[in-house]
Amino acid sequence: MSYLELSGLQKRYGNSVAVDDVSLAVEQGESVALLGPSGCGKTTTLRMLAGLIEPNRGTMTLDGSEITQLPAHKRNMGYVFQSYALFPHLSVARNIAFGLEERGVGRAEIAKRVEEALALVRLAGMEQRRPKELSGGQQQRVALARALVIQPSVLLLDESLSNLDAKLRDAMRHEIRSIQRSLGITTLFVTHDQVEALTMCDRIAVMHRGRIAQIGSAEDIYERPATRFVAEFVGRANVLPIQRDAQGRAAVWGQAVPVEAAANADLFVRPQRMRIVPASEPTGDGMARLTGRVLRSVFVGDHVEVLVEGAGGQLTVEMPSGMAAPTEGGEVAVVWPRAESRVFAREAP
Repeated sequence: MSYLELSGLQKRYGNSVAVDDVSLAVEQGESVALLGPSGCGKTTTLRMLAGLIEPNRGTMTLDGSEITQLPAHKRNMGYVFQSYALFPHLSVARNIAFGLEERGVGRAEIAKRVEEALALVRLAGMEQRRPKELSGGQQQRVALARALVIQPSVLLLDESLSNLDAKLRDAMRHEIRSIQRSLGITTLFVTHDQVEALTMCDRIAVMHRGRIAQIGSAEDIYERPATRFVAEFVGRANVLPIQRDAQGRAAVWGQAVPVEAAANADLFVRPQRMRIVPASEPTGDGMARLTGRVLRSVFVGDHVEVLVEGAGGQLTVEMPSGMAAPTEGGEVAVVWPRAESRVFAREAP
């Protein structure tokens, strides 16, 4: 049995199903992301685990004991809310100490553990400040310290970086991951940001329409998507409609492509797996190829996005920014390893 197990969780609101038969096993010390768009059921799943929402069906087990019917305050979960939920009238120290005071911990122990938590999140010396006197990143650290100071069995993070600016969010990703690893604390992290999921967690559970569409390592999810939704949601992909040429072969833009595909399917290829070569250059073994015309090239920092148009549509190729971009209007060939092709059936409208 895994340290934390969710089995067949379901949550309904009237005729609407928010979470539908979610099962998940998490090992002790592991960090797992629940990744998906708004409305996919990830926060509802987290709140059921925390005891803030009661499931209609299913069970939850922690360290061998079922917790499905336990009230929230008996589950020993540390929860960091999206809005941080700090008490504006309390000092930083009192905010952090709140959970310990509720548990009846003695004053001396509270003082010791608050001091340790402040040092852990690099806020030593700020214990008497009020939340309004702190930056967004500092408020986020206080919320994290408050969740950790109770020494929780599981740390739950609910979109806890979404209110920060891009630069601070990047810094906090690495800081939280470092703290999680140093403490060895089991963590579930809800996010709609795939970069957060890819960089902060050991495994990712991609959620779609209340269910887990795929769970695996960051590499598994990105390189080997199990469903069309995962392929489209995680990372970027060129989606190329597949037709049949005169010989009945799979074709894109009227050009044969070496893939196995049934009717009503599309070809998915990551833009960074493609490269542009002169149209006259022959295709090597194991490579797929399309020809088209360069519409434009856009410099976006660490790479250049080249838009290529063919007879049946457009695709994007990502080139390293140090390489010379092809001439706009020129005829080129786009090539990629056949093994990088993914084929998924089209979904009904």
